[in-house]
Amino acid sequence: MNKSVVIKQGIAEDVRFPLKGGAGSDAVHTNPTYAYAVCRLKTDGDLEGVGLAFTLGEGNHLVKEAISYLSKHLIGKEINEMMHGFGKVYKEMMDDPNFRWLGPHKGVVHLALAAVVNACYDLWAKSKGVPLWQLLIELSPEELVGTLDFSYVEDLLNKEEAIRLLNAKKLGTVERMKILELGYPGYDTSIGWFNYTDDQVATNIKKAMDMGFTAMKLKVGSKEASRDIRRAKMVREIAGDKATIMFDANQQWDLPQAIEICKELIPLNPYWVEEPTHPDDVQAHVTLAKEVPVDIALGEHVPNKIIFKNYLQSGCMSFNQVDAVRVGGVSEFILISLLSKKFNVPVVPHVGDMGQIHQHLVLFNHISMDHPALLLEHIPHLKDYFVNPVEIVDGRYKTPQEPGMSSDLKYY
Repeated sequence: MNKSVVIKQGIAEDVRFPLKGGAGSDAVHTNPTYAYAVCRLKTDGDLEGVGLAFTLGEGNHLVKEAISYLSKHLIGKEINEMMHGFGKVYKEMMDDPNFRWLGPHKGVVHLALAAVVNACYDLWAKSKGVPLWQLLIELSPEELVGTLDFSYVEDLLNKEEAIRLLNAKKLGTVERMKILELGYPGYDTSIGWFNYTDDQVATNIKKAMDMGFTAMKLKVGSKEASRDIRRAKMVREIAGDKATIMFDANQQWDLPQAIEICKELIPLNPYWVEEPTHPDDVQAHVTLAKEVPVDIALGEHVPNKIIFKNYLQSGCMSFNQVDAVRVGGVSEFILISLLSKKFNVPVVPHVGDMGQIHQHLVLFNHISMDHPALLLEHIPHLKDYFVNPVEIVDGRYKTPQEPGMSSDLKYY
């Protein structure tokens, strides 16, 4: 299946899902509303591309307005022709001379770009009648690289080197395809939201283990560090020594606090400490990595390939949490994954999309780039709103089979 599909209209929508009972809360974002700025690409046929960017409610309407502007770049384009060499179209939207000043490449305008770009990839996969992961792994290295924009990262990775990297990883592809049957391993973030009581956390740990999860995450960053340490010890005690435990500060600490509290967390054997301080402060993360022998995960609030490039060059990042609904969509996600592979830093995405899109991308990363199949975050709160929600069996994501990137919402 590969029929002509012409984009006729871009529709932007502001969709919000209030959460209850402390769900979604962290030390900084204490009362979140999960929200999507949605791009819908209407075509000359029945197919529609749906792309998402994630926010926490207020300001979502601003991203919607930016989507309406950027989607005008796509009107009249045939999806398969456009995606052949999409890197050029991506750069045109990213560097729109009337819009770029508002970023550049960050904030509202870049979130809007994510939604528009994701809608393009969704429509592309639907036009071929395949899930996104299959489309991506079946592209030749040359075709894949043509969808990317290498501007500002050529000093570390250019098109020719990216093609060589992908070709070099073809060996072992068949073995890595086994992940499609096994399912991609997940970890449960929803056990330990910041505003949950200790009793709620304890109950949620047991529920997660009953679902087959052996990895889980606790939100930290309390005004009194003793609360974090107490709760962290409780998670380790209930989950057991063999469980994989992560702690997420959501940028709450300054550098001295991060150093002090991370030292206290070390005896609990954290798999990583996530977002320990401000996401723009590369040097603070470098200092933390030198001062404390703890693995650092970050990327949830890193907006673009340039800052990821700086983090990778710095050597302080142990796990790359790039999010395709935070950076400029699937195209920039893939480029950052390539950069990360060059530096041998595993990609373990943050899932502002609730894992819907990223379940496709981690399969591609593993099969085509040989990124290790470590973990993919699982957050269940919006499951009922998706047409094809993620499926978790024994703590693993089942491989999606429906055409597209699993981003269609039921409210349409």
